[in-house]
Amino acid sequence: MAKTSSMKAVIFAGGVGTRMWPLSRKKTPKQFEKIIKNKSTLELTVDRLRPEFPFNDIYVSTGIQYKSIIKKQLPRIPKNNIIGEPVMKDVAPAVGYLMAILAKKSPNDPVVILWSDHLMKHVDRFKKIIIEGGKYIRKNSDKFLFIGQKPRFANQNLGWIEYGKKIDQLDGFDVREFKDWHYRPDQKTANKYFKDGKHAWNPGYFVVNPVTVLEKYKKYTPKMYTKLLELQKSYGTLRHKSKLKKIYPTFKKVSFDDAILTKVPDTQAVVVTADLGWSDIGTWEALKEALQKTPTQNLTKGKTVCFNTENSVVYNYTDQLVASIDLDDMVVVVTDDAILVCPQKSIPNIKKMLNTFDGTDLEKYR
Repeated sequence: MAKTSSMKAVIFAGGVGTRMWPLSRKKTPKQFEKIIKNKSTLELTVDRLRPEFPFNDIYVSTGIQYKSIIKKQLPRIPKNNIIGEPVMKDVAPAVGYLMAILAKKSPNDPVVILWSDHLMKHVDRFKKIIIEGGKYIRKNSDKFLFIGQKPRFANQNLGWIEYGKKIDQLDGFDVREFKDWHYRPDQKTANKYFKDGKHAWNPGYFVVNPVTVLEKYKKYTPKMYTKLLELQKSYGTLRHKSKLKKIYPTFKKVSFDDAILTKVPDTQAVVVTADLGWSDIGTWEALKEALQKTPTQNLTKGKTVCFNTENSVVYNYTDQLVASIDLDDMVVVVTDDAILVCPQKSIPNIKKMLNTFDGTDLEKYR
């Protein structure tokens, strides 16, 4: 596969990842931990862009406190391409800030938006879609091209994309009308989406022109847009750092979906779906679903013994032996300073538990 023609990739890597505690902590979130083949999911995300995307065309958006970790893990990414947010203000300000920078540096180059905590089995297919998607956006700069994962089962814990009839072709992939978003449907509705052939899982990936995104900020979030223009104007100058520290904390905390995506007219969006082998491993049970080969297989790491144990996650990050007996649908994670033991169905309660640590002696374990 040839090098891309002037296309940028932005990887968002600022999340905390509480549902993969105790591996994922505020100081070192899950996207920086060595989870698969002694690599972090951030490193794997960059790997699947190479070599078609030169390192100079890859950007990473993160919290300023994580920049040193990223520089260590991705030494070939130019330091100016690692964009640090002074404070966490959700995804709308983060995307807007990156689009303002890229609209100034490379206004005509398509951008693919990616996330740092995903897995992808069919990498060549994925790369082909985003590269062809870049060519499509270069010709249709007013459009958003959303990338959907062909659903493997009726997952009610993900967002879904609804699409319509075929309107174009991208080197073997159908380009379809965009219809609607559906976030975390109930199980009955998820079953319907899985069967009807009109819906795909939403990985949150899309290809777009940065100037087009900024136009949406101007229309739908005018106050944020005005501040983004200030940051854009100062970018590349000596006063930018102080401007960023002053302006960024004043942004409203809002998701990109709520601020922009859900307001994009159907006529300005298209969908390409394929089986990418994509998984969002934001939780322990999602990691298991992505990696296990049979429904009863255990997912293990480190020095472990699983006796009469099925369909469980047993991850050991210490030198001691961790043994499980007669477990089913359980999660056991052992680190140097904390141990998690819970049924897989209770994973959503991890965040609730961690919230009780605030203001106590346990806060250091968050």
